[in-house]
Amino acid sequence: MFYISQTSGLISLIGFGITMTALTYYFAKKRASNTKTEFLLASREVGWKSGGASIAASWLWAPALFISVQMAYETGLAGIFWFTAPNIVALAIFAILAPKIREKLPEGFTLPQYIQERLKSKRVHRIYLFPYFFYQLMAITVQLFAGGSFVSLLTGISLTITMPILAIIALTYTLISGLRASVITDVVQLVLIFAIGALILPMTWSVGGGTSAIMAGIGGLAGIKNIFDPGVAFSFGIVTSIGLIAGAISDQQYWQRAFAIKKKELKKSFLAGAVMFGIVPIALSTLGFLAANPTLGISLPDGVDVSMIGVQVITSLLPHWAVYLFIVMLLAGLSSTLDSGLAAASSLWVTDIKKSATLDTDAIKSARKAMVGVTIVGLLVAFGVLYIPGFGLKHLWWVFNTIAACVVVPTILSLYWKKLDERGVFWGILVSFIVGIPLFVYGNIIDKPIWIVSSTLFIIAISTIFCVTMKQKAVYQQT
Repeated sequence: MFYISQTSGLISLIGFGITMTALTYYFAKKRASNTKTEFLLASREVGWKSGGASIAASWLWAPALFISVQMAYETGLAGIFWFTAPNIVALAIFAILAPKIREKLPEGFTLPQYIQERLKSKRVHRIYLFPYFFYQLMAITVQLFAGGSFVSLLTGISLTITMPILAIIALTYTLISGLRASVITDVVQLVLIFAIGALILPMTWSVGGGTSAIMAGIGGLAGIKNIFDPGVAFSFGIVTSIGLIAGAISDQQYWQRAFAIKKKELKKSFLAGAVMFGIVPIALSTLGFLAANPTLGISLPDGVDVSMIGVQVITSLLPHWAVYLFIVMLLAGLSSTLDSGLAAASSLWVTDIKKSATLDTDAIKSARKAMVGVTIVGLLVAFGVLYIPGFGLKHLWWVFNTIAACVVVPTILSLYWKKLDERGVFWGILVSFIVGIPLFVYGNIIDKPIWIVSSTLFIIAISTIFCVTMKQKAVYQQT
């Protein structure tokens, strides 16, 4: 049974796309995107209010919207704690890192660009580009996969149709003015998320049975009410904490905003973004608690990924008009990360790959081509994920966060430790890739938490060991 007709679903998608495109055009038309700095960094003049909203919205991607509910549903309070707390820390840490990189590279564009300037090493720069491009590609893939899945669940429209439509929507308005388009729509999308959530969630709680119904499922299917349950902390908490913090630090979307927001307002922007973000998964987790309440009898159709449990709760308890609003809310969250991923990928391409594009017109043209290219590749990968048995959104999210963990230690050391040497960075990342990632994948295949956790810790440890042992000797001669 589908809750919305295919025609209504398509109209909703197209209407959302037209609205975002029109808003982008209206607000960006006064600021022609005729310079590289304007297109990639909104002329470095983003204020803390719009910057904070953009930071929060771009971090409200598929995991925040779907996995937060899934973890509350499966492992109760412990699951949502270990999901939300590291997410907030991951953004808040940029209140320290963002001012630091602006101090060291005031006119910079990307983190890999800074790494090359800092270590004077082409091979380190090249190896850094892999996780940074991969992260944007996976960000796009995850949004398309999750967004297509929930629209397909509600309408019956095939994923082969919903995923390309979502890709085209984000690409269309982001092509207009680059990062400025992303920031503009992020603000609008965050307002939509809060406004619709403030309407829909209380209705769901009331229809579902109120506080008592939520409390009945607060332990999730596993019945875990201890927020610091050691089993959840070990199997999910450690991997998630490392992955989320590493993911943010290895995500060009936030370094791009670190270079785009006014320097004096960076701390305020990232702290505000962290707080605004945290409200959403905490509020959505109540849907997972309701789903875990056995008296409500909520279950997913066969073959539907468990990350869609929040969508199932809404459709089971609320009328059709409320479901429409919920679709808009989820689309807003997914699109905010899609457009941010496109803007970040274009910044990496122009700054770190297509360095010959020195003229503003060439740089902007190259950036737009990069957006189209990464959209196509991300869409192809999303289609490929459909045919991997037993591979869901949570696994995809874990994999690219683990790849991001390979560069988190050298990135932080590069900002604060003068003795960091390019040899330690190169070999630490390389060994992490070659040994750590296969171990992590194998751990997921055999579904053994000890393997998953050990491989994640190995990645952090080995990159740290190489960086610390292969240090510069003539450090005090540096300026």
